[in-house]
Parts: sequence; C-alpha cells; structure tokens
Amino acid sequence: MTETIDTSDAVMTGETSLRVERSFNASPEEVFDAWTNPEVLRRWWVVQPEETTPIADVDLRVGGRYRLSMEHPDGTRHTVGGEYLEIDRPTRLVYSWQWELDSGEPGHVSTVAVEFRERGERTDVVLEHSGLPDAESRDRHAHGWVACLEFLRMRGLSAAA
Repeated sequence: MTETIDTSDAVMTGETSLRVERSFNASPEEVFDAWTNPEVLRRWWVVQPEETTPIADVDLRVGGRYRLSMEHPDGTRHTVGGEYLEIDRPTRLVYSWQWELDSGEPGHVSTVAVEFRERGERTDVVLEHSGLPDAESRDRHAHGWVACLEFLRMRGLSAAA
C-alpha cells in the first residue's frame, strides 16, 4: 500500500474496529450505486493509483455474494468477498468481509456497515468495519479504506467534490 495516504481521519473505535467518514458531492442513490455497481466499482476499488480491479462481481440481494479484486502492475492480486447481510437502498449497506488467502484458505470474517446520509446536495458516508482479527489488521484496513474512499471521490462519482 502507498505511504502517501493520510489515515488520521480514520477513527479506531476499538481494538478490532474502525470508522471512516467522507462527504461526496452526489446524491445518496449515486453513492450507494457506486458501491454496488460492478462497472463503477472497477473504476475506484483500489488503494494505489496504478492498481486495477479485474474482478467486481455483485449479487446485490440479502444473502447474495460479492467478490472484488485489486491487482498490482506486477500481477499480485488481493481478493475479498462476502455476503450481503442488509440492503436498504440508498441509506445502508451491510456485508461480511473475508480476504482470500494465498494458501487458498478463507481468511477471517469481519463486518462492514456503510451508511449513506443525505446532507443537502451532498452525501455523508459513514463506514464502520468491525470484528477484525487484531489491531494490526484494523490499522491496515483503515489505510485501505481511506485510500479507496479517496479513489471513489476521484474516479467513482462523476459529480465528485
């Protein structure tokens, strides 16, 4: 991951949980859809500018699954997947989060909850990631989420601030 991302606005809410808040110049529907539309996810779901998102599979229904991959230019790929637990378009999205390990084994399961709050012509996004295995994982995820949300702002929304 890049060293230039400032994670000071990621709040560590516990040993294994974090919260990141961002405001976007778009409607809640646009931001929610950017989070759940595979075509749009491919534009922004990365943590470094040179990365790509070769896999963005979304079955958007409670009990449906998703799978997302970030690929580095050297071919290294990081893939995460999970199940949608709660979908309330355009205000809330909750899903499980599980990295696919290099060994082929499934990783630790945690939970991501995202709220999309309308504020005039903007949308405030509040992301809470909980149930991470330890503080080190929490810190790595804070870095990754801050970077991803910056790419959402820059690449994912046509009306981004």
